[in-house]
Amino acid sequence: MVINPTYLAQRTRSSVNWNDAHKRVIKSYRDWVRSAPEVQQMYSLNMPVSAIRTKIRQEFERHRYVSQLKTVDVLLFNSHQEFQETLNFWKQLTHVLKYFRSEEDPKAALPKTFIQGFLEGRN
Repeated sequence: MVINPTYLAQRTRSSVNWNDAHKRVIKSYRDWVRSAPEVQQMYSLNMPVSAIRTKIRQEFERHRYVSQLKTVDVLLFNSHQEFQETLNFWKQLTHVLKYFRSEEDPKAALPKTFIQGFLEGRN
C-alpha cells in the first residue's frame, strides 16, 4: 500500500450558514459510514462492520445538539482529521480501539459515584 499524504486532504473552511453546516455534517457522516468495511479490513478488527457503524453513529449523535456554528466547524475539522488519519493508516490499532473500549471491557466504564469508585479501589 502506497501512502499518499495528500489523500483525502481538503482545505479548512468555515460554514456559511446552518444549511451549509448541515450538508457538511451529513457528508462527513456518510464518508465515515461508507469507509467502515475498509477500516475493519485495514486494522483487522474482530468486530462486525455493523458495530463500527453503530459507534460512528454514537460519536455523531454525541454532538447532535451543538448550537454554535463555529463549534460545528471545529467538530467537522476534527472529524475529517480523524477520517484522514484513519484511512491513511497513520493510526495504530490501539488508537482505533480506544473508541470501542467501554463496549469490550466492562471495567473500563467509570463508576457512577465517588463512593462506588472508592469501594472498588479505583482512583
